[in-house]
Formats: sequence, C-alpha cells, structure tokens
Amino acid sequence: MQQVQWGMIGCGDVTEVKSAPAFNRIPGSRLVAVMARTPERVRDYAARHGVPRWYVDVDALLADPEVNAVYIATPPSTHAEYTLKAAAAGKPVYVEKPMARTHAECRRMIDACAAAGVPLHVAYYRRAQARFLKVKQLLDEGRIGAVRVVSVSLRVAPREEDRDPQRRPWRVEPDIAGGGYFHDMASHQLDLLDFLFGPIRQATGRAANQAGWYPAADVVTARFELPGGVVGTGDWCFTVGSAARLDRVEITGSEGLIRFPTFALDPVEWHSAAGIERYDLAPAQPVAQGLIAQVVAALQGQGVCASTGESAARTSRVMDLICADGSAA
Repeated sequence: MQQVQWGMIGCGDVTEVKSAPAFNRIPGSRLVAVMARTPERVRDYAARHGVPRWYVDVDALLADPEVNAVYIATPPSTHAEYTLKAAAAGKPVYVEKPMARTHAECRRMIDACAAAGVPLHVAYYRRAQARFLKVKQLLDEGRIGAVRVVSVSLRVAPREEDRDPQRRPWRVEPDIAGGGYFHDMASHQLDLLDFLFGPIRQATGRAANQAGWYPAADVVTARFELPGGVVGTGDWCFTVGSAARLDRVEITGSEGLIRFPTFALDPVEWHSAAGIERYDLAPAQPVAQGLIAQVVAALQGQGVCASTGESAARTSRVMDLICADGSAA
C-alpha cells in the first residue's frame, strides 16, 4: 500500500485534535472521507477539516473505491460491528480504544480481520510517545535493578454532567462503553504495563458504585501479576474532591524507583542512590500522530506498529477479569 487513504467512521471529540489531523501530516497518508449519522454534523466536520467526501451510511463509506483503510472513532458499542464490516470489505482497521466492550468482542474482531487477511491496530497511542518510551528505556537498561512492585493510582474529580441524568456522558453507560471511566482511562494504564513488561499474567479486582450517579462502577481496585513474578496493585476512583486528585504510576526495583503520570504532563522521575533525574518530555501534537505513523508504516510494509488487536485484546481481558473479580489461568 503506497498511499494510505483513510475513511473515518465517527467524528467526535477524540478526532478533532488528538487523531484526525495527524492523517494528513504523515507522508503517504491522507484522510479522504468521513462518516457520521447526522448529516449536518458530518458535513460541518468535513468542511472544517478539509475532508473531500462525507457520508451518513457506513456501507457507503466502505464502498468508496478511494478508501483503502478505515479508522473507527465511534463509542465502543459499535467497534466490533464496524470492524467486521471493514474486514468484509477487505480494508485494514485502526480502531479507537478501548478496543471493544468485552474481550469476547475483541476476539471476534481479531478473528474477522485474520480471516479477511487485513491488519488490525488499536489507538493506544501512549506506546509511541517519548515520555513512555523513556520509561521503557530506563527499565530495559536496568536502571532500577530487578523490578519488584508496580502500583497504579488514578483519582479523578467528577465532571458536572456526571451527576445529571439528562446530560450523562456515554462513557459511564456500560451498554455503550463496556464500563465507565475505568474502561476509558485505566485501559491506557493497563496497556502501558503490557507494553513495558509484557502480558499481565493474573488479575483480580473489585468494582463498585459508591456515589450512585450513573450505572457504571466509579471505584475499582485490583491486584495483578506481571512477567517475572512482579506484583502489581491498582486503585481508581472517579468521584474524589479536587484536592484529592492523583495520577501516578510507580515502578519499584531493587536499586531504584521510576515514577510518572499517565495523563498529566509532569516529568518522568528516576530515583536512584545518586538522586533524582527528571525527564520533561511533553507529547508531540497531535498526540496520536506517533502511533498513526507506525500504523501507516506497517500498512506500507516499512515497519511495525506497537499496538495491535492482539495486544489491545489482552488489556480488555484484564479489565474483564478485574471487574468480574476473576483470575487469569
């Protein structure tokens, strides 16, 4: 594939600045069509972003002869449906995260793409950002010795609309999102652990709804095991006061510590006997461009992409286990 010509399904907030602008900035890549169900919205989006064609029907977009790859940027409830349609049309898929509502849906997507012989990639773009590549470098170079313990904490203040049933975000509707903010935000953190260490081996957890503002869980705790017997813990709460906000991953080793946030832009810290070194590596914009460049290179046969359907499905499986109080074999 010399020129990757993207058709985009969905035109929500994630596409405005995080992803869609990147398609036309990468050599050999171009966004040629966009689809959404509301004519006024998709027409306006196409005009503002200079997209040549727009559709209100997914089958029409997939039938566009100029579209040879598909970016799915809709809520998770439609990821499997649209991936299966794109695979049947013989078009490679790049889908937003979380990959689907459940691990079972992820496996259907993987199987359909494999049967059609088309690649499947997922938008866990932190795998291609400099700050997290720095963390991986520090680990790979043994800067903290043997890794012993990993802890993940994310505590987020609620949004005003979280408390209003009339304006409730789709991200807290399990039928649409698969879960709540845990599935939306913690998926990035769990996927990063998969990237840094390899597949999580075991996971158990507990999910609860404390505030009662919406159907999804608003607090989750977990215990998990990483390769090499590394022990991990996690806690996520989405109803704390603003003074209690926390975004932290800590990796403790026999000779040091690495600390970094997943969403905030505070520096990556490397703690050793010699002191603390900080790496202030703000992400390039658009934030997904690094990963999309990897997808384009993979489709052109010139590289590999760090985030695949298989790796993303592992993250969905871990979330299923945590929220079901289950354990991996």
